[in-house]
Amino acid sequence: MDGPVDGIKLIRRLKPELLEALTGDPEILLQHCHASGILSNNEYNNIKDTNMRSKQVRDILDSVIHKDNKHALNFLKLLKTQDMQETFPKLHFLQKLQINKRKTPKNTETTAKRRQEMENEPLCIINSRMVSEKEMMMVAGCIGNSWREVGIMALGMNTTTLQQIEEDNSQHKMRVFTMLRKWSMREREQATAARLHSLLAQEENGVDTLKLNFLLENN
Repeated sequence: MDGPVDGIKLIRRLKPELLEALTGDPEILLQHCHASGILSNNEYNNIKDTNMRSKQVRDILDSVIHKDNKHALNFLKLLKTQDMQETFPKLHFLQKLQINKRKTPKNTETTAKRRQEMENEPLCIINSRMVSEKEMMMVAGCIGNSWREVGIMALGMNTTTLQQIEEDNSQHKMRVFTMLRKWSMREREQATAARLHSLLAQEENGVDTLKLNFLLENN
């Protein structure tokens, strides 16, 4: 059975098209990659010091290609977000690409197990109550240093908002809580506990879903 999509090979194959599509405003791309954890601080600073736009984009792509598959897939998913598609209209061709992970036997078994667990807890499926501030604070304690990546990939936050949150809050837990609260205010009636659990439970987000099961309880 097929394994995960090889994001590194995909980026290498699409490199000419990506270079052309992303040259318009590489600074925005650089900020997103840094905020989402795709680029390290050193990589960010080195690329930022480059004057030529085309070289900045090339260096970003080369940095991602030399990382692991998880970073490559997250980079491709970032390029498919609404913010990036609007900023770089030439990226529209990525919408036709299937870049999600294909299930391995292990992943299939895990998915089946989760499905069975959900069937045994029907209240989890129909739970439509709004997530509370107390629960968001509890969730904040479950999200580590990859909170910016979670914000962009799972919650659809933009880098400007995340940077403002970081500047306004010195403590990590309060930064994550503020991010979650902004998400709930934006989503309004869609900000249910079950939906938050579903968004954070995606494998690529690296959040321990077992610690979030309280979101599926009816209070």
